[in-house]
Amino acid sequence: MAEGGAAEWQSEAVINVDVAMGDRSYRVLVGAGVRHELASLLPPGVRRVAVVTQDGIGIDVDPGVPFDRFVIGDGERHKTLATLGGLCSGFARHGLTRADCVVGVGGGVVTDVAGFAAATYHRGVPVVHVATSLLGQIDAAIGGKTGVNLPEGKNLVGAYWQPSGVICDIETLATLPPRQYRSGLGELAKYHWLGGGRLDDLPIDERVAACVRIKAGVVAGDERESGRRAVLNYGHTLGHAIETAGDYGLLHGEAVAVGLVFAAELARRLGRIDDAAVAEHRRVVGGYDLPSTIPAGLADDELIELFARDKKATSGTTFVLDGPGGVEVVRDVPDDLIRDALAACR
Repeated sequence: MAEGGAAEWQSEAVINVDVAMGDRSYRVLVGAGVRHELASLLPPGVRRVAVVTQDGIGIDVDPGVPFDRFVIGDGERHKTLATLGGLCSGFARHGLTRADCVVGVGGGVVTDVAGFAAATYHRGVPVVHVATSLLGQIDAAIGGKTGVNLPEGKNLVGAYWQPSGVICDIETLATLPPRQYRSGLGELAKYHWLGGGRLDDLPIDERVAACVRIKAGVVAGDERESGRRAVLNYGHTLGHAIETAGDYGLLHGEAVAVGLVFAAELARRLGRIDDAAVAEHRRVVGGYDLPSTIPAGLADDELIELFARDKKATSGTTFVLDGPGGVEVVRDVPDDLIRDALAACR
């Protein structure tokens, strides 16, 4: 058993990581072709499956039982309560019961929406995720956080609903457009400061497994983000604010990459890290060919207002920042330092 509740073993080029959640523990399979193991992750007795996906995914799965296919729109603009309602109505029309299962096949939007639909339909049915994007494999599909966006902010409505299993088939990454893959690297970059170290030196399956292992350990100790789990939002406070402010042409991982550099600049101004640590943040982000500057036209006042709406902000303006003891939540950050750090990212 690895530290933090994640067990792992390697067999026939499949890396298995157990997310230790007591009687809700589940397996994550990482490797080439592991989507064909979907039937083995369904809960016992499942008679029917609702496959939730998007038209552009292009990945077929066989759950080994009869299934219906439900297609949602592509992109964050479809991650809404309206999409959730449409899915649940579709489940009802097709006779999905509590003895059945939802399977989300796609990236982070699909797993977030499919997971939330599973959490709420009949007050909870099982869900298994087949994560087809890098972002989904290393973050969105792991840990049980589900939800949709409101006009006021990202992921403001949702539920904690652990999946019955997760599949991270690295073959599906070859289907991603280069920019979508690079966006996933923005989410991967945060793990460099959460115990991952030099992840850029590992082959892709081991990189994915390392990120899953880190997230599994954090989630096992803090499922509902009452403490340490907030560190998984490293880089996301500014990243989510950019996404909420409007269409500035950045994908999620690209916005997070900018957020990582901003977080380092802010931590430096608070005396938590030195110039060398800031330079390392910029090296990692730049090494993945990701942006590090705030889009033109986004005013400080607008961003600071959005920071105050962030779901971590229970006491003053709150950020996840690096420091002597590692990445942690820091509250009541002064506005003048925030503005100075924002200027360093212009």
